Amino acid sequence: MVTDAATGATNAPTVGFLGLGIMGTAMCRNLLKCGAFSKVIVWNRTASKCDELVAEGAVAASSPAEVVQQADITFGMLADPEAALKAALGPAGVAEGVSAGKAYVDMSTVDEATSQQIAAAVAAKGGRFLEAPVSGSKKPAIDGQLIILAAGDEALFKECEAAFSAMGKRSLFLGAVGAGARMKLVVNMVMGSMMGAFCEGMALADRAGLAQSDLLDVLGLGAMANPMFALKGPALQQRQYPPAFPLKHQQKDMRLALALGDALDQPLPVAAAANEAYKQAKSKGYADADFAAVYEATQISNLSLN
Repeated sequence: MVTDAATGATNAPTVGFLGLGIMGTAMCRNLLKCGAFSKVIVWNRTASKCDELVAEGAVAASSPAEVVQQADITFGMLADPEAALKAALGPAGVAEGVSAGKAYVDMSTVDEATSQQIAAAVAAKGGRFLEAPVSGSKKPAIDGQLIILAAGDEALFKECEAAFSAMGKRSLFLGAVGAGARMKLVVNMVMGSMMGAFCEGMALADRAGLAQSDLLDVLGLGAMANPMFALKGPALQQRQYPPAFPLKHQQKDMRLALALGDALDQPLPVAAAANEAYKQAKSKGYADADFAAVYEATQISNLSLN
């Protein structure tokens, strides 16, 4: 809530949202639906992507700077470090619009250096900054069941309680700027490596004359049972990959996690091997498909194996 300095009245805050892709649209819609904000102002690089949320009550702005100038707290959900930096530091970006009393919460998945660069630019203008990448893909975003991994300004974290409750099932404060970015990369590295191993298992079962549905049943009954295998298994069987989390973004996260490992002299041989499979799937044309399309990296030609 925002307190009017002149009257002492408490008013619902105005929030902004930058980036209306698969995740951002669902997250912003939950901010609109929760009713805790007086206004939700949106921006996207392709302006037409704002239309459906404007029809639901949002207000479109022409630039990130304009959003930040009008909103008390602005959230960003950009595709990658390059997009996050451009929205924050580029022409008419966040840094141009931010001022004392304004806050920016970057929920993009970026490396620590990118997050710290954005934080410094916001602080230089008197604004406040929180990084808050999320664990979860399209369905959890739609359902408001994301896990939010925040770091930076702890007071701002507390002020975001209503927004985070609308977008997620749990929000964690992890410390200084950079901790959230590191945690997200570790989480996505584990997820990507698991998916790579799962795809290899499904491919091996098929090649060995076993029913993939039987493998899914066995995995679902034991200690390896998890929602990701249950959800993605049918997609692998059908070789259909509607994007919930695009493969190109998973591969980007694997790359960033490996770079973090390099910086810390931490061996990551399993993740490195998985990353090569994602790169191979990208080269086959699956960059924009769901990350489960890494299964295609396991497929050999249909030539006879005699």
